[in-house]
Parts: sequence; structure tokens; C-alpha cells
Amino acid sequence: MTTTTEVMQNADEHMKKALARLHKELQTVRTGRANPQMLDRIEADYYGTMTPLKGLANISTPDGRSLVIQPYDKGSLKAIEQAIHKSDLGVNPNSDGSVIRITFPQLTEERRKEMIKMVNKIGEEFRVAVRNARRDADQDLKKMKGEISEDEIKRQMEALQKLTDKHIKEIDKTLQDKEAELMEV
Repeated sequence: MTTTTEVMQNADEHMKKALARLHKELQTVRTGRANPQMLDRIEADYYGTMTPLKGLANISTPDGRSLVIQPYDKGSLKAIEQAIHKSDLGVNPNSDGSVIRITFPQLTEERRKEMIKMVNKIGEEFRVAVRNARRDADQDLKKMKGEISEDEIKRQMEALQKLTDKHIKEIDKTLQDKEAELMEV
């Protein structure tokens, strides 16, 4: 038998996990600066196994506009290059036989606006995740009818709504920060 405290803690935990996933997802969104996390979603075919780039190579940022990818195994160079070509980054990797260099062009105003739309779409997915956690907790509280008073259920639901509002505000703030970062020239 679950208690109202457990229901609230569970809802809070799910909401915090959604916020953490949002932060991780937004790190992969390209801004005006080069960032090794932009390559986190890219996987290359390494001897028949799809492997994340960070497992195949050392990724560094020599300056704010470029990334250097130095494979641990020179045989994986071609596969890494192909994976970057196939990705949605919209960049052309240059290989010199031992390392791959990616230079990021300046983002145009139009591309920045597209990126903001994409960021807002990602944000909405995580708002929905927070609302789903609230809905699940709401249902769990309603199942406790009879075990606890209706006044207590009402108080817990109000507290649940405040918790949800707090997490939605955090998501909105994170999205505003990312938009500001995208619009930075």
C-alpha cells in the first residue's frame, strides 16, 4: 500500500528525470559554438556494431567554431566520417587520414529561428512528460479514496499541481536560456 508521501516523491522523481533528460537533449542542439556533446547522438558502424562516436574517438574543441575527432582506431575513420555526413548537423567533415575536422559555419538568422522552433518542440515533449507524471500521481491519489479523507486528497492534489507548475517553470526557463544562446551572434 502506497502513501501520499510516496506518490508525491515518485511524481517529483519522474519530473526531475524529465528535466534532466531535457538538459541532456538540449546539449546536442547546435548553437553558434562548437560543443563535443553535439555528437552524442551520432553512432558509427564499427565492425558491424553501432557505436557512439565518443566510444570510438577523442573529441576536442580547438576553438569555438570547430571540433577535432581523433579516432582511437584509424580503421574507424571512414565509418565516423560517414556517420557525421548522415547526421542532421548539416556540416562537412574533413579528414586528413588521421583526424577529422568539423568547422561550423556561422548560423544564419533563418537557421537560428528553425533551431528555436526545434528547441520549443523538444521542450513541449518534456512538458508533456511532466504532465503525464502529474496525471499518474493524480490517479494514484484518487485510488486512495476511502483510505484517506477527501480533504487530504484535495490538499495533496493542490500540492501536486504546485509541484507540476514548478517543474514546468524550470522547463520554460531552460528553453528561454537556450533560445538566448541560439540568438547570440
